[in-house]
Amino acid sequence: MSDQNDRTSDPAVLEIRGLRASVDAPTGEAKDILNGIDLTIRQGETHAVMGPNGSGKSTLANVVMGRPGYKVTSGSVVFNGEDVTRLTPDERAKRGLFLAMQYPVEVPGVSVVNFLRTAYKSVKGTDISALAFRKHMKAKMDALGVEDAMVQRYVNQGFSGGEKKKVEILQLAVLEPKIAILDETDSGLDIDSLRSVATGVSKLIGPDLGALLITHYQRMLDYITPDHVHVMMAGRIVKQGGPELAHELEEKGYEGIRQELGIEETVAAGTR
Repeated sequence: MSDQNDRTSDPAVLEIRGLRASVDAPTGEAKDILNGIDLTIRQGETHAVMGPNGSGKSTLANVVMGRPGYKVTSGSVVFNGEDVTRLTPDERAKRGLFLAMQYPVEVPGVSVVNFLRTAYKSVKGTDISALAFRKHMKAKMDALGVEDAMVQRYVNQGFSGGEKKKVEILQLAVLEPKIAILDETDSGLDIDSLRSVATGVSKLIGPDLGALLITHYQRMLDYITPDHVHVMMAGRIVKQGGPELAHELEEKGYEGIRQELGIEETVAAGTR
């Protein structure tokens, strides 16, 4: 395993400071999306970022993980004291960051088990035998209620929305990151699938895992109680509180919060 992963036994800390970022637009002109985000997430904590469409929630997730097409114009993303702003996504993953995508992609011809083993070897920086990895993966599968047949299938090919999200959560369990960002994991799920996926996430959250849950709705938080809730509008965090803030949002709606704080509605094209 790499020294980066072992260099400290202290809880990992993700510090987002004054983060401003833009995204490439089809016209060629960069669009400012994030307008000064300050957020600290510690290993073992659960944070929820909630906000309407166009508030920049998914952009925040993509910028933190270094997805191409996004440009940090000022501020920093610091993980365990290291500014990771210029690191590639795979380098950030090796440090202990993880992103569960809102729209998982298909990988035809690659089975879930082979995909997970390759990802594990890459992130951990160590080789592992097929037998040892299977034992590691099976323990996670049993804990999450994932069937053997699912990991033999090609990654997300022909999967339902719920199955895709279950594979994402299995990947999270197998890779054992220190901080995970879950970008609208509840998106497109029916009631039963939401319950199954949220229950899986709640089993993983604990002292060894910090989580940033990005969501529109309270419904995900019916199964996962966050320590902190942050409301995001127009590319910045406008209100913060505990779990009660999510219930306040359910009662007032985002429009009610916007009016309460005197915020003008601003929706950037192509953002979520």
